[in-house]
Amino acid sequence: MSVRGLQQVGQPVRDLSRAVAFYRDVLEVALIADLGHVAFFDLGGITLFMEAPDGETPAGGGVLYLAVDDVSEVQARLADAGVTFTGEPHLIHTDETGTFGPAGGEHWMTFFTDSEDNTLALYEVREK
Repeated sequence: MSVRGLQQVGQPVRDLSRAVAFYRDVLEVALIADLGHVAFFDLGGITLFMEAPDGETPAGGGVLYLAVDDVSEVQARLADAGVTFTGEPHLIHTDETGTFGPAGGEHWMTFFTDSEDNTLALYEVREK
C-alpha cells in the first residue's frame, strides 16, 4: 500500500446549515454538494467534508490552514464580515534553507474560528 496524498478532510459541525453558509458565503469556498445531512467543499483539490452527528456534540477538529495571497487583506475582509480573529497576522517562520518552498520565504499566519468553533488559519507565504 502506498499513500498518494490527502483526498478529504472531515470537519465536525454542530449546525450544518450555519456551517455551509459560513464556508460558502463568508469564506467563499466552493460548495460541491449540500445533501442536507452532509456537505462537501472544494479546498483547492482537497475535499472538505462536514457532518453534524445526530444528538451528539462533535469532537474538536484539526486546524485548517487556508492558503491566501495576502493574509492582511483577507483578514480585513473577513473581520468586516464579522469573523473574530485571535490576533494580527504574524511571521511564523522564515525558511532560510527552502525546506517548505522557496529559500527565504516568510510564512505568515493569523487564526480565527468558524461558525462551529473550529480553529482555522489564514496562511501566506511571502517570497523574497
